[in-house]
Amino acid sequence: MTEKILILDFGSQYTQLIARRVRELNVYCEIYPYNKIPEIDNSIKGVVLSGSPFSVRDKNALKPDLTKIKTKLPLLGVCYGAQFLSHFYGGEVAPSGSREYGRANLNFIKTGEQLLKDISNGSQVWMSHGDTIVKVPENYEIIASTHDVKVAAYKINKEQTWGIQFHPEVYHSTDGKTLLKNFVVDICGCKQDWTPASFVETTINELKEKIGNDKVVLGLSGGVDSSVAAVLLHKAIGNQLTCIFVDNGLLRKNEFEDVLESYRGMGLNVIGIDAKNEFYSELAGVTDPETKRKIIGRTFIEIFDREAHKIENVVWLAQGTIYPDVIESVSVKGPSATIKSHHNVGGLPEKMKLKIVEPLNLLFKDEVRRVGKALNISENILNRHPFPGPGLGIRILSDITPEKVRILQDVDDIFISGLKEYGLYDDVWQAGTMLLPVRSVGVMGDERTYENVVALRAVQSTDGMTADWVHLPYDFLAKMSNNIINKVKGVNRVVYDISSKPPATIEWE
Repeated sequence: MTEKILILDFGSQYTQLIARRVRELNVYCEIYPYNKIPEIDNSIKGVVLSGSPFSVRDKNALKPDLTKIKTKLPLLGVCYGAQFLSHFYGGEVAPSGSREYGRANLNFIKTGEQLLKDISNGSQVWMSHGDTIVKVPENYEIIASTHDVKVAAYKINKEQTWGIQFHPEVYHSTDGKTLLKNFVVDICGCKQDWTPASFVETTINELKEKIGNDKVVLGLSGGVDSSVAAVLLHKAIGNQLTCIFVDNGLLRKNEFEDVLESYRGMGLNVIGIDAKNEFYSELAGVTDPETKRKIIGRTFIEIFDREAHKIENVVWLAQGTIYPDVIESVSVKGPSATIKSHHNVGGLPEKMKLKIVEPLNLLFKDEVRRVGKALNISENILNRHPFPGPGLGIRILSDITPEKVRILQDVDDIFISGLKEYGLYDDVWQAGTMLLPVRSVGVMGDERTYENVVALRAVQSTDGMTADWVHLPYDFLAKMSNNIINKVKGVNRVVYDISSKPPATIEWE
């Protein structure tokens, strides 16, 4: 039984970050909504209560039932969690005189306090709260303060329960990792043995047991998640796994052939389906981005279902679902408002009536890459930039035609190859090109032209939730513009997108 830390989520934007920091310590943890606490068994070594955008003073404040946790397991309340453990146990929380947000420094730390071991006076912490603890219950002891926040941290006497009003999980809390290590390793006693290699070994054994001699089908996309899922399954069940890779005609230049070849080189049993014309036919004349996404998703499901039925006696559908997808589906606030629909195989389980196996559904994206490395998957696949499921279909900002796809593939190929050639590719989280629905006047030789405009996009991010545009060198951008206009027939103007997310999104559609 894998030992774990339980994180109860009250809707904080930082909850996933707490989990990632704990896992960086090679300790496994899981996130659950505050009101859906799992059965407490011997595998759970400690519990963390997250922050929240809500207030403990609200009439409908979020109140977890800690009956089986408090006094029985080590417990750490962060921000809202700390305020909850004070306010509802005899203390008092009030609105801050001024919103306590941003950097602060600890100017008092109780000597010998286990949670704050190896943290020095003056250590920088990150505050983010509109309320503050003004009075702690009688059996609570203040163990850290800042200039403005007297109760920066406390401990409950005769309990392994602590509360902190700052966020140790964010980068700005310089000793945050030390504090989390003190809690998770020293106080909870976790062994720090959850590594990519141990995950691979455990998962392969679990897959063998779960699947037995059954057949499995998996849709490959060429991306990191589906590739790692495929290799894990292949290690467990060999040729019982059949992978289907569909060319929707909206992939990057030569991507279908190149990726198919690399998969076969990895020993995977892969069927490649050239479905370009089916997608182009379905998308003809469609300009609305949401409609395009839905058509691409539906057409993929129909083709995948058709091809999968050609394989006899399939029992399981494998998916490359990762942990953030799982968390989102059961989050405190419910699934986020739809900014745009996502292209995945969401419609397949109901349609195909297969059992689902998701070997990566406990991993964050960076962990998937580390597991891929442990499986010796090529760096070319592991370090690939994210690429949207609908592909170039949402980077052509008008109706889709084979000619527009050809233009954008050529432009994209010059840009991505250029990033690699100049040693910039690994400094960028995601890059791509957009074919704009405008034409501009230009001059080539002595002739007037009236041709297409393309936009280049390169962003830096950790998880895609926020992103900043990358300050690519001017000489590089000049070279790309020159190459694109000279080599791609139909383009006479190149622009560079310098918008950040928010308020813009990474993709244009």
